[in-house]
Amino acid sequence: MTPNPLPPDELRKMDAWWRAANPESRSEPLSDADLGRTVRIRGEAHSVMQAVNRQLAHYAAHCGQIILLAKHFKGAEWKSLSIPKGRSSDFNKRVAAGETSQR
Repeated sequence: MTPNPLPPDELRKMDAWWRAANPESRSEPLSDADLGRTVRIRGEAHSVMQAVNRQLAHYAAHCGQIILLAKHFKGAEWKSLSIPKGRSSDFNKRVAAGETSQR
């Protein structure tokens, strides 16, 4: 895992800000009992699993936005984060040869 580039005191400040801005957010793990609960998001009832999936999809959308901007600003210098367009066959050959993994 890549170490966080922020100093510990900055991380504490960000955590304190997050808790102040999001008083309903949880910092402890969910228990088995939590999975049967219903939570409300903007007044709409969701199971805990629906809420977790909704949040993950939300984060994924933001990741896509960041990647789109990075690709735009890098232009021709952009390096693909996965298999470059048109290079699937090369990648599949490397997997078959045991040179790389699909995971």
